[in-house]
Amino acid sequence: MTAPKAVGSDRTERQPDALAVARWCAAQGWPVHPLAPGRKTPPANCQACQDSPHSPTECLCPRVGRWCHGFHAATVDQDVLSAWWHVNPGFGAGVACGPAGLVVIDVDSHPAAVPARDRILPGIPIHEHVNLEGLENGYHTLALLAALRKAPDPAEDTGTLRVRTPSGGLHIWYRDQAHHRFTCSTGSSTGRALAWQVDVRAHGGYIVAPATATTNGTYTPLPGASTPAPLPQWLAEELIRTGHLKDRPGQQGTVPQPTVPDRGRQAVVAAGGGKRGAERVLDTVLQDVTDCATTPEGAGFTGKLNRAAYTVGGLVSAGHLTHAAAEQLLQDAARTARPSQDRHSSAVIRSGLAAGARQPLHVGKARG
Repeated sequence: MTAPKAVGSDRTERQPDALAVARWCAAQGWPVHPLAPGRKTPPANCQACQDSPHSPTECLCPRVGRWCHGFHAATVDQDVLSAWWHVNPGFGAGVACGPAGLVVIDVDSHPAAVPARDRILPGIPIHEHVNLEGLENGYHTLALLAALRKAPDPAEDTGTLRVRTPSGGLHIWYRDQAHHRFTCSTGSSTGRALAWQVDVRAHGGYIVAPATATTNGTYTPLPGASTPAPLPQWLAEELIRTGHLKDRPGQQGTVPQPTVPDRGRQAVVAAGGGKRGAERVLDTVLQDVTDCATTPEGAGFTGKLNRAAYTVGGLVSAGHLTHAAAEQLLQDAARTARPSQDRHSSAVIRSGLAAGARQPLHVGKARG
């Protein structure tokens, strides 16, 4: 069976194909859940779930055929899929990576400043004499990692399913035949990460299905294999080394892992608020959020993110760092802990920053 072809941009053309994509994925044994029309995030929970927040494991909605809680509701039941897309034919399709036994390497190509050398390939020192001119994105860092391991570049691996994203990135799909139960990460994380601008989608996350159309474009399968190949051994070893095993910490040796982004401290200094006290506050509140990554459920993530945003909002109001830098730091921390909850995290961050800004936090002084 071949991967579904990408469809056109016309809404009426793509509506019938969305269910076909979902059906094809489910036929591969990959649990599917809907994505909001034109977006790459799940649709909203039902009103009852919105009014009474709770853990997905406690929710009865998926058991009665509702799509609440994103990838937690994913299914291979063709009748349920038909019912979902009957309600909204404009839904896109997402695949729950863990239950599907998938590891997807998500290569980003976003314009951004190159981070400190110890964050380009976490756990692998890059000495000052190494010329990094031309290194700009995840394609480069993944190729560099492969070259260091004397392995082929996964981005060029025509033997597995590869999907071009609307932003110019690439999803490289693999099967975890060894059942490692790898976990997700983001390439900007200061904790668990494979390489800068290279995200990992596995247990605890989902991936947009091939041929899914969004308002930004279509996730287009590239020429080559139409199904995922087994995860290469060298990549599995790198994921283990960098802490992606679900039940075991990483093995990154003696390279220290910063608890707050280097650019966070730089942002404090750049704003004229470069006091050690402000840096310590940032360190503490961001670490509380990123530590939730080790506990998929029941870690109090929303409360910790809200408290962090409130505190950081106070630092912004007191002039210790800019609003833009604060928002980015909080987004990075939230993605490290909960890679699949961007929309929820963004709402919590905006609310917390706004509330905290009303109470400037002058380091060393109590709030009024």
